[in-house]
Amino acid sequence: MVRPGRGGRVTSLRLDGEELLDQGIGIDNPHALGFVEGGAWGWDEMVPTVDATESLPDHGEAWRLPWEVGAKTRSSVVMRCIGRVVPWELSRRIELDGEGVRVSYTYTNRGIEAHHAYWCAHPLFRFESGMVIGVPGGVALAQLADGTSTKAFLPPGSIDRVRLGWRSGAAIELAWDARVTPYVGIWVCNGDLGGYRQVAVEPATGGNDRPDLDAPAPLLGPGERLEWWLEVRDAR
Repeated sequence: MVRPGRGGRVTSLRLDGEELLDQGIGIDNPHALGFVEGGAWGWDEMVPTVDATESLPDHGEAWRLPWEVGAKTRSSVVMRCIGRVVPWELSRRIELDGEGVRVSYTYTNRGIEAHHAYWCAHPLFRFESGMVIGVPGGVALAQLADGTSTKAFLPPGSIDRVRLGWRSGAAIELAWDARVTPYVGIWVCNGDLGGYRQVAVEPATGGNDRPDLDAPAPLLGPGERLEWWLEVRDAR
């Protein structure tokens, strides 16, 4: 399920009826200044930052702006959003098939000057202590102490897929276009921030959770585009 007016948020992703995305703690306020205060659940797109900066809001603009719905079929939908602080446009095609979901992205610079095209995926999956988090150090992340949270950054380009598995036997593999999105963060929250329990695999076009010249996203001139993809597949 997708809510265009709620930042284009994907609110539900099920595998044989089992909900995989964290459903939050009952907070849903897209007008809040902070992402956590607005309700940190489901799957959002982080554009053009994750961390707040002097000019950019917490977790970017995309999660708080309405998205426009374009072409739709029974198994796919195209949506887009346009930035206000930074002149970005993000188009996203979500397509379902028999094995999972493929999301295709196009980022366009709609301004008159070049800027770095920062995007970060933000799918917040349910966290269970002891679950499978298929990254280096994943066993320790899966045993995170109750009431705490952490984020780990992997070496750029070191992986292009991650397997997540739950006690029920449900398991998925996230795979992505590492040529365009080589930076990957793993966020785990086990009851911190008001009680959220979630794990996120976050491929990004740039590093350090923000536009950062030490780990820059691609520089796009006016009218230039950047395209990439992300998939979620059944991995049982």
